[in-house]
Amino acid sequence: MKYCEKDFINQIRKMLSLRKRKVIEHPPFSHAAVLVPLFQKEGNCHLLFTKRSEEVKYHKGEISFPGGVVDEEDSELISTALREADEEIGLKESDVQIIGVLDDIVTITEFIVTPIVGLFPYPYPFKVSEAEIAELIEVPLASLIDEDCFSEREIPRGGQKEIVYAYQYGKHIIWGATARILKQFLDLITSQKS
Repeated sequence: MKYCEKDFINQIRKMLSLRKRKVIEHPPFSHAAVLVPLFQKEGNCHLLFTKRSEEVKYHKGEISFPGGVVDEEDSELISTALREADEEIGLKESDVQIIGVLDDIVTITEFIVTPIVGLFPYPYPFKVSEAEIAELIEVPLASLIDEDCFSEREIPRGGQKEIVYAYQYGKHIIWGATARILKQFLDLITSQKS
């Protein structure tokens, strides 16, 4: 199966709509949403990541998906992810085709994050917010599915053991909440590989 082609996108949409999504409610934690942005480049499906600037409040210099905290004017979590993608990288809501929603995760900074999977056209005239974003990173899906780029280890945290995932792409290491979201997405799409 070719990733990013219409049949693949339709299959992901169907899988996400038919499964019971894990929703986390934990009142003291703030809600946030990220866009998991897919695009086709040179015949291959890619994911777009951002490297956060050193000026942001949380997760300085880390690789993440575009996203942020829910604002009062956001009608739903999809609105949050799309608004943030526009603010951070200039990706317009009207240019994103929503495919579905992954399971919520909780970050160590006490945010409940909802990942929204979307597809956008490429090439794209990005307008990057230099205050928030240091770099855009385009990663082929095939590279992320390659087992050699993935690692996991156990670390002690708060008296318990926690599994930490990491993906290496060139000089970039994707870890933390972004790696957990990425693993969830990759597990979903590779479970349907034919």
